[in-house]
Amino acid sequence: MADNVKKVLFVSSGMCPYLPESPVSSIARFLPQGVQERKREIRSFMPRYGFINERKNQLHEVIRLSGMNIIISDVDHPLIIKVASISAARIQVYFIDNEDYFRRKYTFTDDNGNFFEDNDERAIFFARGVLETVKKLRWAPDIIHCQGWITHLVPAYLKKAYKDDPIFSSSKIVLSLYDDLPAVTFRPGFAAKAAFGGLAAEDMHFLAKPDGINLAKTAIQYADGVILGSDGLPATYARCCKSLKIPVLPYDAESMANGTYIDAYNAFYDTI
Repeated sequence: MADNVKKVLFVSSGMCPYLPESPVSSIARFLPQGVQERKREIRSFMPRYGFINERKNQLHEVIRLSGMNIIISDVDHPLIIKVASISAARIQVYFIDNEDYFRRKYTFTDDNGNFFEDNDERAIFFARGVLETVKKLRWAPDIIHCQGWITHLVPAYLKKAYKDDPIFSSSKIVLSLYDDLPAVTFRPGFAAKAAFGGLAAEDMHFLAKPDGINLAKTAIQYADGVILGSDGLPATYARCCKSLKIPVLPYDAESMANGTYIDAYNAFYDTI
């Protein structure tokens, strides 16, 4: 795809200043800005968590993009799209919102540190919500860059459920892997619940054991390129990439510290 990458869609679990600083939220904030400064067109999506102050951050609903329902386990869940701007970066951020899934005051665990039981459905809703919203925007991305575990169903949906959609016909998936969910177990039946359109449960065979590592391996299975965003990730990720012959950009602590990772990531897009 060299020299043809003009539009990059960033899908992340969250970014600064809407979330506290972390490896994912920091990269999600500065990478889109850096890529845009390198003359590519960008869009950024994240969940609208309940602790995000809408007035302070000037979020407002985009009526023309909201209004559809996403069905999960035969239940309709309204999709609400909000948007805000980071003026210093000259970028807009789109927020996927739903009262049942994203109005709580925490990200993925409660105040006692317990993993939310419905995090599987939240991941399904978020992934489908992003892709349906991009369709409504009629904005065809060349690269879709996923960061954070809640984005890990996007590659499977893109390559199976949305493979015949003209908006995504030329889209390639870049997946950043972090140590944000190595040991958590989801509820049984995750794959069956996530099945949609052309994506069947058997297409997500890793999720027969529905834990964080196997969710990441499911994402790797449908990625076109993988970036190692953390040091010391499980060796099974590298083995999975190698067996599937997927290009990998290794973790580089120095480039993360001095900001040159933006050039490395930007160049990696052109190799996919």
